[in-house]
Amino acid sequence: MSKQRIQAIEYIRGIAMLGVIGIHTGAYSLANPLVNVHLFACFEILTRFSVPIFFFVSAFGLFHKQDLSGKFDYRQFMSRRLRAVLLPYLVWSLLYMLHYTWISGDAAIWKPQLLLQYIAFGLASYQLYFLVILLWFYSLMPLWRVAVRRISANPLRSLCLLLLLQIAVNYYSSYILTPNFSNYYINVAIKHRLSYWVVHYLFIFILGAVCAVHYRQFLHYLKNNRPAIRWSLLLSVTGMLGYYYFLLYSRGYSPEQAVNTAHQLSPIGVIYTLTATLYLCSEFTFTALPTGLKKFLSALGRHSYPVYLVHPLVMYHLIDGIARSGKLMTAPVTIAFFTLTIAVSMACAVLLEKTGQFIPLISLLLTGSLGKAKIKQPVGKTHSLG
Repeated sequence: MSKQRIQAIEYIRGIAMLGVIGIHTGAYSLANPLVNVHLFACFEILTRFSVPIFFFVSAFGLFHKQDLSGKFDYRQFMSRRLRAVLLPYLVWSLLYMLHYTWISGDAAIWKPQLLLQYIAFGLASYQLYFLVILLWFYSLMPLWRVAVRRISANPLRSLCLLLLLQIAVNYYSSYILTPNFSNYYINVAIKHRLSYWVVHYLFIFILGAVCAVHYRQFLHYLKNNRPAIRWSLLLSVTGMLGYYYFLLYSRGYSPEQAVNTAHQLSPIGVIYTLTATLYLCSEFTFTALPTGLKKFLSALGRHSYPVYLVHPLVMYHLIDGIARSGKLMTAPVTIAFFTLTIAVSMACAVLLEKTGQFIPLISLLLTGSLGKAKIKQPVGKTHSLG
């Protein structure tokens, strides 16, 4: 795999992380009853590719070195992924639950039935559901290997059919299916389906896997279709924004109701995710970016995991400070809130990385990886690990 491709994926992680923080910033901006609906659209509509594209990146990373015809050690695979994802997920879930109990005094979430739901569905904090879905994707890895092998026989046709199926399934789940069964546990499982049903993101995950396996062909496709990719992105953005403004001004929806309808699982949202993914892959691979932007996206991409895990905690305390100061979430305050969240979350991620170099256990528990300890060299001597 080329160095350029790896950089492109890293930049996409950085952009996606900005988008996730943008979505959560938009939610906080609703504290202002006179929220700026256009800025709200920037934070909540234009960023809707962010979570799905993380699944694309995850699948790309999993499959770019996969030998689909070779032996697959499922036990070793899961052992590494459970350490990298399950362990930090459990630790952060407990931290967020302890934080909630500390600030609210509400200990009801520790009752066995609620505790089980919080852990099973990623309810301890609003971003943790992603890790639950990712764990389900990991656990079904043998199935994805078989699927990618079969799709590889005719990738374009198979992916088009899968895209249509994805749109149909997401439409049913988003707009038709309701938890009104007589069985309590079935209702709970359906109510929280967005937190663990891998089927909602199956297409984008498989797309990432197929693009990794057929990387050279994927690059060729991107290079030969750049104008079409740009136009398709423009059309899908127009569709997303058009749907949002239609709901606002024609249907009388509130901004919150509008984004809860025009989301990433809507038909136009699925198309937007696809076009945004192709566009970012194309631009980050074939366009020379300014050095400052490359450094920023690369840094954010490298630290995207700890930033993803910590940023809701940062947001809570920042918004608490804004509320105590009596400020409304006006457009300037919202933009400042977004910027500060990025800066403080990155600082926390870097601090965690530095701490992990001296206390690897902290890095293991909070990020799933053992920090690389610094080796102190004796004065006047050098050491080579060549």
